[in-house]
Amino acid sequence: MPEATDGPAYLVVRNSEEQHSILAVGKPLPKGWQPAGFEGSKTACLEHIDAVWTDLRPLSLRRSLA
Repeated sequence: MPEATDGPAYLVVRNSEEQHSILAVGKPLPKGWQPAGFEGSKTACLEHIDAVWTDLRPLSLRRSLA
């Protein structure tokens, strides 16, 4: 089934460990998650995450290894 293109449907969100996910627009943010500044179709949001979340290790692990 093709995706609807009539407007944003998803929001990219990020937690304090800099892990990313998507959330349907209009849904309440889960505790600990904040908007990451990108909104669009599911495909566009996932492509954005692929582009910006290049190190999948949690922030606390990256800091401990630095």
